[in-house]
Amino acid sequence: MSETFTSVSQDEAGFRERVRLSFDLDADICVIGAGLAGLTIALEAARLGASVAVLEGRHIGWNASGNQLGTVMPGFALPLADLIERIGFEDARELWTLSLDGAEFVRANATEDAMLGIGLSEGVLEVSNVDAGDRLISRLQMLYEDFDTDVEGWQVERVRETLKTDHYFHGVYYPRAFQVDGRKYIHALAALARRAGARIFEDTPVVSIDHSGIRKRIVTPSARLRASHIVLAGNIHLGAPLRRLSETLLPVWRYAGITEPLGERVHDIVAFKGSVMDTDGIDHFRIVDGDRLLWASPETTWEAKPQRFAGAIKRRISSIFPDLGDVAIADVFGGVTGQTVHGMPQIGQLRKGLWVASGFGRQGMNTSAMAGQLIARSILWGDERWRLFSPFELVWAGGPTGRVAGQLIGMWGRASSAAAGTLARYRERARVKERERETRLAEANRAAGTGPRRAPPGAVRPARPEPVRHEGEGISQ
Repeated sequence: MSETFTSVSQDEAGFRERVRLSFDLDADICVIGAGLAGLTIALEAARLGASVAVLEGRHIGWNASGNQLGTVMPGFALPLADLIERIGFEDARELWTLSLDGAEFVRANATEDAMLGIGLSEGVLEVSNVDAGDRLISRLQMLYEDFDTDVEGWQVERVRETLKTDHYFHGVYYPRAFQVDGRKYIHALAALARRAGARIFEDTPVVSIDHSGIRKRIVTPSARLRASHIVLAGNIHLGAPLRRLSETLLPVWRYAGITEPLGERVHDIVAFKGSVMDTDGIDHFRIVDGDRLLWASPETTWEAKPQRFAGAIKRRISSIFPDLGDVAIADVFGGVTGQTVHGMPQIGQLRKGLWVASGFGRQGMNTSAMAGQLIARSILWGDERWRLFSPFELVWAGGPTGRVAGQLIGMWGRASSAAAGTLARYRERARVKERERETRLAEANRAAGTGPRRAPPGAVRPARPEPVRHEGEGISQ
């Protein structure tokens, strides 16, 4: 990982002058939102020869896209088994292939030649809070044989040898998954899009949209823009122009903390170079800047000052890795994502020439990259694979009531995970104690001569008597 993970890039510090849209403009494609999805659409469409304008109400990477951990792996927020149940095996496999392609798109961009100091490192380990060996075997087999994903199962002993904690049991290792400096990636992605020919306008909020007719009209405070296609990639911040779309997303804030330097002891306790996440989606962490821990947890459906969560993150680290001792949190940052009710992203065409790429909460960088590729190719090549997302319609997220429900469900999920983990560790200790009791009892019986006796080393066992065979009879028992 880069040694400057917590530093501020020139784009973030404002050294690069932001360009506002102050004149009327025509383009083939107008992308609203300069997050990961919007910039990927702009980059891919510009590479394919389209004229692209990106409108951003604030600045590049100001929200969750510029404050994420940078882990890239295949899959969606909706568990694979649920995805298959919802749309069938063949369509689920095709969607999974698209997610793999999205991860490879990020990898191809995130090279040192294209993105200096991006800090790409390999490997992601997904660990279980409960003892789920049987389910692990089934999942590994399906991922490897049916979904062409390079995976490796780790037994409990290997997980705990690598992560010095009894909090986790089995693990799934993704050797082709990777991580980058998420804060740098978003700005480097914008630079790639500009070099490809896309024009990015910041501090340019959209006031209204007229999506009727062949040429759509977009109004900003100081100019108008016309385009054949509009892509809504603004997440929950689309605001007045399409408030109904924003209301299909549950706003969820997630915060990450980075510790003060921990020295060499952190490598003894966390001997894994990539990202680690648990199967319940609660913890997500890795070592950065040599000897610091970057740790994401928890989530909330209400905005708060990031520093308020420093204590929660510190306690979480201490509960998982007590041997680290008292850790100090140097910085906390975060952003809000929009999560859908059905757990899948919103990707596709709402009406002719009006597209949506949204709902990437809990989805990962691979999914926003996949959406960018898919929509650009749909517009310019007529690629129809976006229809694979048609079963996942726009569903109202419930407004304030939905946020309260989401908060309660999140709290219940964390409590249930903690209870299940505690029960699993209790059962494990009980099994260990039972084996120890049985061993002591067996040794006591042997010493007293009342239990089954084991022959001393080198002793000759008495010969078994030959079976008696009678003429005309079989072998007597």
